Amino acid sequence: MGEFRLARLGEQLRDEISQMILRQHIKDPRVSTFLNINRVEVAGDLKYAKVYVSSFLSEAQVKKGVEGLNSAAGFIQSSIAKKLTIRQFPRLTFIADMSMKEGFDMVNKLTKLEAESKALEHADAE
Repeated sequence: MGEFRLARLGEQLRDEISQMILRQHIKDPRVSTFLNINRVEVAGDLKYAKVYVSSFLSEAQVKKGVEGLNSAAGFIQSSIAKKLTIRQFPRLTFIADMSMKEGFDMVNKLTKLEAESKALEHADAE
């Protein structure tokens, strides 16, 4: 399958899984509506797909949510397979992706350093 078609399928899967989480179709109590699907990487042979999950929740809560999603993977696969018409539906594997939270923390640290720098410049000027 071509790269463009794989990317498009990944986007469709990301949208469908996000909607299932948002609408609380996944009944596992570990799966929070605050979980976000960053991206989906579909293998070229359509056998597997890695689903990257992130959130602003704590790392432990994200990992619990990923466990819940992995345990509900069969349900998610069958629900989406009914909507999409593809020859072979990939096996979903959910992976915790903490990059969004790490980026947010980095921006906060930079903002704090900038504020401290301005405070020092202001104190030196007086």
